[in-house]
Amino acid sequence: MRILRWSPADMRGRLAEAMALYAEAMQYPPEAGHHRAGFAVAHTRRAGFHSTAALGGDGAADGTLIGFAYGYATGPGQWWHDQVRAALPPAVAEEWLTGCFELSELHVRPAWQGRGIGRALLTALVDGLPQPTVLLSTPEGDTPAWRLYRSLGFVDLVRHHLFPGDSRPFAVLGARLPLAATDGADRPEAEPRGAEPGRSDSLRADPLRAEGPRS
Repeated sequence: MRILRWSPADMRGRLAEAMALYAEAMQYPPEAGHHRAGFAVAHTRRAGFHSTAALGGDGAADGTLIGFAYGYATGPGQWWHDQVRAALPPAVAEEWLTGCFELSELHVRPAWQGRGIGRALLTALVDGLPQPTVLLSTPEGDTPAWRLYRSLGFVDLVRHHLFPGDSRPFAVLGARLPLAATDGADRPEAEPRGAEPGRSDSLRADPLRAEGPRS
């Protein structure tokens, strides 16, 4: 297994495989991956887009996709950015959201979960970024995703937030860059579970939603 940095073209070139992995990891029906694909293509064209991929076999560029992560520079006019800014006190939004990196997706194929791959994807993704902070949203609950984020220094910015299009409560978490690992950072995450018992969370960074206009 090998962690690689993906360019926007790399991501688009394996988009169908990545979105199928997304649906599998999230235990969503396959059509959810088809629905998400259009947003993912738009995301690859955003400023500051970065992506990492975990490839199996000998780690060659055409190896089996085991997991992927991506994000970009967030800004006004983007759906998630505007939702989070409205939920934050103005001073907190100014401190954390201005000029930040949004972790949009982080997924590992279920058969490979529990081996530290999510941690490797995330730490490689944000290594060397120019942004001062990284923000994400994740479903509330005592999950391996939460333990991973806590171990990497993420703190609460908003709790029990309801995004349009998803009935689950979410937390918005943030960390300053570079990441400063805390206790447990060297332990691989367990197999992620979702907000409900037995449902895979796949370290999801944002809710499945009907997104509004994207910039």
